[in-house]
Amino acid sequence: MRTIGLLGGMSWESSAEYYRLLNELTRERLGGLHSSRCVLYSVDFAEIERLQVEGRWDVAAEVLAEGARALEAAGADMVLICTNTMHKVADEVAAAVTIPLLHLADTTASAVRASGLRRVGLLGTAFTMEQDFYRARLAAQGLEVLVPDTAGRSTVHRVIYDELCVGFVRNESRQEFQAVIRELVAAGAEGIVLGCTEIELLISADDCPVPVFPTTRLHAEAAVGRALADGPPSPRESR
Repeated sequence: MRTIGLLGGMSWESSAEYYRLLNELTRERLGGLHSSRCVLYSVDFAEIERLQVEGRWDVAAEVLAEGARALEAAGADMVLICTNTMHKVADEVAAAVTIPLLHLADTTASAVRASGLRRVGLLGTAFTMEQDFYRARLAAQGLEVLVPDTAGRSTVHRVIYDELCVGFVRNESRQEFQAVIRELVAAGAEGIVLGCTEIELLISADDCPVPVFPTTRLHAEAAVGRALADGPPSPRESR
């Protein structure tokens, strides 16, 4: 079993989900008392959020690169950035280590393509929905990506940071998300990408009229698959 390196804390609410999923999926595969071999480096999200708002992505990249180097030094065989938004600096993080970085957008795109769908709605932070670093990665793999309108993006971003990242899960917010999802489906979305790790605390397949792609679970599934695969580690896929 290979060791999975988790670059987390963004927020710790979703990092806890990563830890739970990795262990549950490992036990499902191996049975008995088996659990995931993993290492967690957790940053202070208040610091990262401030850098996001100030547009100081270069500084945020170095914070995460330092964490990735610590994971490698601790024996990790791969790195997972446990947040969609901070994949904006995935290339810089990957360049800081010699072990593979398993890119969350790639695992998501693979799942969408395997389902036979091509047009998806993307929910996430404003950074993820409005900037190109994530949408372009999905588009490069043959997907058409739709995002909510201005009001919808504002609602989704607000709920993520003001509620989900601090542990509040409100039914009223679930209903707001469902309204945003219905608008995306009406615009032609064949599936919905839950492109923020915290959204899975609020939205499930039961809340959506089309297939849902939960990025946290998909990322964890891919990591466990690689950790338990035979043969040498795969080459870096993030480049």
